[in-house]
Amino acid sequence: MNEAIRIDLPDGRGYNIQAGPIDWLPDALAEIGLQGPGCIIVTDKNVDDLYGSRLRSILHESGWDPSTVVLPPGEETKSDQYLRRIQDRALSAGIDRRTPLLAFGGGVTGDVGGFAAATLLRGIPLVQIPTTVIAQVDSAIGGKTGINHAVGKNLIGAFYQPRLVHVDTSLLATLPDREYRSGLAEAVKHALIADVDLFEWIRRNWNSILEREQTVTAELVRRAAAIKASVVSRDELETGLREILNFGHTFAHALELALGYGTLTHGEAVFIGMRAATFLSSHLYPDANFERVRAFLARIDVPIVPGSVTPGRLGDAMKSDKKKRGSELRFVVLEAPGSATVVSGVDASLVEAAWREGLGRS
Repeated sequence: MNEAIRIDLPDGRGYNIQAGPIDWLPDALAEIGLQGPGCIIVTDKNVDDLYGSRLRSILHESGWDPSTVVLPPGEETKSDQYLRRIQDRALSAGIDRRTPLLAFGGGVTGDVGGFAAATLLRGIPLVQIPTTVIAQVDSAIGGKTGINHAVGKNLIGAFYQPRLVHVDTSLLATLPDREYRSGLAEAVKHALIADVDLFEWIRRNWNSILEREQTVTAELVRRAAAIKASVVSRDELETGLREILNFGHTFAHALELALGYGTLTHGEAVFIGMRAATFLSSHLYPDANFERVRAFLARIDVPIVPGSVTPGRLGDAMKSDKKKRGSELRFVVLEAPGSATVVSGVDASLVEAAWREGLGRS
């Protein structure tokens, strides 16, 4: 992933997904016209303990004077409480509209940090420095920022594009195994919706991916990120095509809400959601062959969801999904592996059967 992946947006806007060690970050900031000395680093405690001192040292050596906001790790951090913490620290540091905010962490950090950048002074420059698989291939790309609400996930937020996404795949080496493996869900999702050749490559290289072989991991991140970049370039604000990136997510978000955020990782919920969505796909498009997809998803280890979490309860949780039209749920399904579309009006009994498949209760 040495060559930059470009995202081109309307009105001449755009930015690069640039790969390389974080040591290259000061040069990358200079290339896009960002100058110090002030900047705000938003990170979580786990990332700060591992890499915070290194990043601050790199920035100091290039004339930057960063202020750091360290948040607790976990989905619960996507809240107004921690958004306000970032805003308070940034304003007390005397930021102006040229002061960049560097979101240094996983999907949670990128989402809440990005939303802070969108709202501070009506918008300050945002730089995403993702440190997890899920962020490097998905959440750091495309400008979705926000926090959760008691009613549902990601219901408060804004589209706010970064000026740069800087990807250092070597940072994935220190991820806990559960977080690394669950983050692979978004890479698999990208392959299933847009690139059947990538899906077959993932199937063949799955053991090497799980073992974090550096060249294989870098290739996976590059190809999956390129899919996300291509979709965002064609549909920035999710008015059409970009909806396919929600494959498995209508199910996943309902599961996270019903269980309580943090019980499952987001990636684990997406793997379960993709099982359910593939089941729907196989019934809506019976002429397509989904056997390899279903077999692959079935072999992914995810925690067992308690029996008290019933399809009926999950169906109720789906009602808060932000992608619905009126009272009608919309599902991303596969017309065939590598090709996705959006459907509505799915019979409730089929949705319930899909839940049973996803939860391993069929």
